[in-house]
Amino acid sequence: MSKRLPTLAVVGATGAVGTVMLGILSERENVWGEIRLVASARSAGKVLRVRGEDVVVQALTPEVFDGVDVAMFDVPDEISKEWAPIAAARGAVAVDNSGAFRMDADVPLVVPEVNADQVRNRPRGIISNPNCTTLSMIVAIGALHRTYGVKELVVSSYQAASGAGQEGIDVLRDQMAAVGADRSLAEKAGDVREAVGELGPFPAPLAYNVVPWAGSLKDDGWSSEELKVRNESRKILGLPDLRVNATCVRVPVITTHSLVVHATFDSEVAADDARKLLGESDGVQVLDDPAKAEFPTPADVVGTDPTWVGRIRQSLDDPASLDLFLCGDNLRKGAALNTAQIAEVVAKEFTKD
Repeated sequence: MSKRLPTLAVVGATGAVGTVMLGILSERENVWGEIRLVASARSAGKVLRVRGEDVVVQALTPEVFDGVDVAMFDVPDEISKEWAPIAAARGAVAVDNSGAFRMDADVPLVVPEVNADQVRNRPRGIISNPNCTTLSMIVAIGALHRTYGVKELVVSSYQAASGAGQEGIDVLRDQMAAVGADRSLAEKAGDVREAVGELGPFPAPLAYNVVPWAGSLKDDGWSSEELKVRNESRKILGLPDLRVNATCVRVPVITTHSLVVHATFDSEVAADDARKLLGESDGVQVLDDPAKAEFPTPADVVGTDPTWVGRIRQSLDDPASLDLFLCGDNLRKGAALNTAQIAEVVAKEFTKD
């Protein structure tokens, strides 16, 4: 007798991350039986293609989760906060890509390459997916932690416009078009700001600029994005006292976050040893040959799945510290792919002998 494949619901199937999710589901090994595509009532009736089949989008209602084994949520926090518990109450395991449950003590925060064992620790029937900035680095840091024991991270992020949603992408493209025709711009204070006009979700022009801010204002001048890097890294690695200091910066890149990480470990770590370890780690791709100008950049790795690592150096002042440059597509591994990987781990519970 053949095994029954679990039923999957994709909530938010028509959104930016949902669209990426459908592509990922079509590319990866199929572990699903029925796939239900779910969105708001205004999107119900649309036909989307997944796994080579046309599927009609259903409206988000409690009944849509009946018979569903796993429900992936690619929706804003407030939608997940309301509907993930409903899905769980209907018998589905909810895998949530929003920030609604990440720091809930009863909801595991999972990166399969780092802490897949936490998938079963879900008393509320909900599993959370980390923030895209954290995800862009934690696969590599987790691999190093298993061998060397990380004790401190100093992080600077260079975050793409798509981290602010479709509006961020549209505003950056509009700004680039506005400034591109005038070769005299960016030579006088304020001229770029005047030329771009609409700032959208950014506090300053992003075209021809870098903006030392991402997220919302929290206590003592920290941003929400910076605190996510700190708090989520601690939870994923199981290190509640891990020292983490982050500065999050927005850069004029459409998609793919980059980070510079100064990581300090419990034991000495040579750059060559770290390079070899990372090269053998799941979910990591090493590109690191400065003599040949080989290192990852957003333009070269966008659309790919791994965390790319380069510029691996042992600290000049501390043999137990490394400096790294990392890139990760914030719409793939940073959102849709990790959610899909978590769901696949859960799917094994339904198909095991």
